[in-house]
Amino acid sequence: MGKKRIIQKSEEELLKEREALEKKMSKEAKVGSPSAIEEGRVYIFSSYNNTIISLTNYKGDVLAQKSAGGIGFKGTKKSTPYAASKVAEALGQIAKKLGITKISVIVKGIGPGRDSALRSLINQEFEIASISDVTPIPHNGCRPPRPRRL
Repeated sequence: MGKKRIIQKSEEELLKEREALEKKMSKEAKVGSPSAIEEGRVYIFSSYNNTIISLTNYKGDVLAQKSAGGIGFKGTKKSTPYAASKVAEALGQIAKKLGITKISVIVKGIGPGRDSALRSLINQEFEIASISDVTPIPHNGCRPPRPRRL
């Protein structure tokens, strides 16, 4: 087995990311109420190939978004529970920088990373208001294929 490689960001990239976060924080302070930045929603989308986690405010405006591929996992490693927990940890740190303490979690998809991402968010000491699953379920499904004639 090879070494696990996770992309390390340079100082310039970290400064750009910090400036973008500060811009969003100042917009929220000007436009929204003081409690707007304390509450947020976390959307976890877990597919068979990747895990994407988005952080939004109470209105639904995206504040930050992370994925397993964006952190540095490649190929089939993106869909692992370990990658999903690392994505949730990275997004949790951003949420704490923004001052968000109370979150409601919305989970979508049937990938292997959904449970571990949720557990990672719970372990980061956020006040979780609700957890809801919005995975689409087919009620009657597609039309079945015709019987094969031999």
